[in-house]
Amino acid sequence: MNAQSVAMEMVAYLAAAVVAVPIAHRLGLGSILGYLLAGVLVGPFVLGWVGHFSSDVMNVSEFGVIMMLFLVGLELEPQKLWKMRGTVVGLGGLQVIVTAIALALPVMLLGLSFSSALAAGLILSLSSTAVVLPSLQERNLTQTKGGRAAFGVLLSQDLAVIPILALLPFLAPGHLHLNASQLATDPLAALPPVHRTLLVVGAVLGIILAGRFIVRPFFRIIATTHLQELFTASALLIVIGIVLLMDKVGLDPALGAFLGGVVLADSEFRHQIEADIGPFKGLLLGIFFVAVGASINFTYFISQPVLVASIVLGLIVIKFSVLWVLARIFGFDRSSSFLFSFALAQGDEFAFVLLPSSATLGVLSLVWSNIFVLAVAISMALTPFLLMIDEKLVQPRFVRPKAKREADVITETTDILLIGFGRFGNIVGRFLKANGIPTTLLDFDAEQIDILRKLGLKSYYGDATRLEILRTAGAERAKLILIMIDSEEATLRIVDLVQKYFPQAKILARAKDRSHAYRLINKGVAHFYHEVEGSALQLSIGTLEELGYTAERAREIANIFEQYEHKSIRELANFQVRDEGYFRRAREQIAILERAVSNLPVIPPK
Repeated sequence: MNAQSVAMEMVAYLAAAVVAVPIAHRLGLGSILGYLLAGVLVGPFVLGWVGHFSSDVMNVSEFGVIMMLFLVGLELEPQKLWKMRGTVVGLGGLQVIVTAIALALPVMLLGLSFSSALAAGLILSLSSTAVVLPSLQERNLTQTKGGRAAFGVLLSQDLAVIPILALLPFLAPGHLHLNASQLATDPLAALPPVHRTLLVVGAVLGIILAGRFIVRPFFRIIATTHLQELFTASALLIVIGIVLLMDKVGLDPALGAFLGGVVLADSEFRHQIEADIGPFKGLLLGIFFVAVGASINFTYFISQPVLVASIVLGLIVIKFSVLWVLARIFGFDRSSSFLFSFALAQGDEFAFVLLPSSATLGVLSLVWSNIFVLAVAISMALTPFLLMIDEKLVQPRFVRPKAKREADVITETTDILLIGFGRFGNIVGRFLKANGIPTTLLDFDAEQIDILRKLGLKSYYGDATRLEILRTAGAERAKLILIMIDSEEATLRIVDLVQKYFPQAKILARAKDRSHAYRLINKGVAHFYHEVEGSALQLSIGTLEELGYTAERAREIANIFEQYEHKSIRELANFQVRDEGYFRRAREQIAILERAVSNLPVIPPK
């Protein structure tokens, strides 16, 4: 291994990623695809900047996957698994079994034996945690029903790696003869299947027991030192130690890291470990995807493009179909079913370990192992495109356009017109109703109006930015017009109409933030109310009381803060935000407030 050459390849990988990833992100392709394209670009089949020592770089970059799987293991809290047991055990377990069978059948048509086809089906049934989770996070889809289901199935697939790894020796032919190089790569390959399986099970149990009775007490001792860097070094030591141990006994290091994370998932150090290792994981995982892109062997694609393309297409179509059917069986709506199916229709990074291991055991030939690795890599690269298809072409079909509805005829008017009955306006409206004060409620959300009427609140549908709607709602006789809507621009348009055509009405308006308040002030609105100020002040009062301040002193400080806050907003409205004068005056206002609070008579906290 030439250290200088490897370093040059790493520099080429990083440089390509720095250029390609922002471009891919700007085009909406996602960072994962950017990393893969960067690797393809600098790889031996395009520019040829790297390739001589790509295996060395892959060995280094695969540590990113190990880190990721360790963190995935940390997410497998027993309580979380129990809450998601329906998805993890039911949907996830069924998906692996059904997909493996559905993939094994066409693989047998390629001329492979049943045991080889079953092994390929099991390995290809898994989906990429490294690709799917970042892709869903970039699109803010992790909390959707389809995103949560995808996460649960990925957890199930991660757990399925253990029985798949244990099953592979039983699928190997009994007459297998290993050469010296194969034995050097995997010294345990010559063991009988039962012995090898027992070794896998023993290694799993050994890591679990060691984590519970050795690692946890070790971390408790480290935690007493209160040294951040020592805690980080200890976490890395545990991960690297497990990797070396698993590699020494001829088992998958990534599996060991995953089990190590599982062991520590319900410990008190989980969040600290995750925070310490997270930055290393992100960097190495990025390098891993660049290395995957550079290591894709396009020789098979060039020599047999139809075969490779057919395998990739078949893999995606079969997995998508199985996922779709299972999602519908488990009660998913069509929108969530499509997201779920598109997200998990690719291969898994575990294939880069399990397929070569299958070749070593003789379950798959080396040629088929390489072809399947190529197909998995291509399917992973296509995942951002699949999610783009779902986002741009499929999901818009399930967005129901709001039916056009004519404004309600308002027959009763009151002295108070409340416009907008959302999260802010509904509190004001219910408060007024509780006090028996007649109020005309006007909102432009038809569903919201229907809900209000079911609750017994008299409300009307209409667009308050239209002059004729305001007239119909009784703005001409209203004494107070309360503007509680969410849209800042619509609020300002209503203010203009009221000031021009209904000057007798006093305006009380909701301000979303300071900039909105500044615009209301400049429009001449004297009564504006910051939507989060009240709750924030209540929390602040509670904080002071918890610190030992009396309730009276806490409220007194809050009142002073509120007075100076309103005064500050009115003064700063005269400045252009981000001008030096604005910041200078803002600093002066902060100092004035601090002096006002410090001048209060001293009452020491309890």
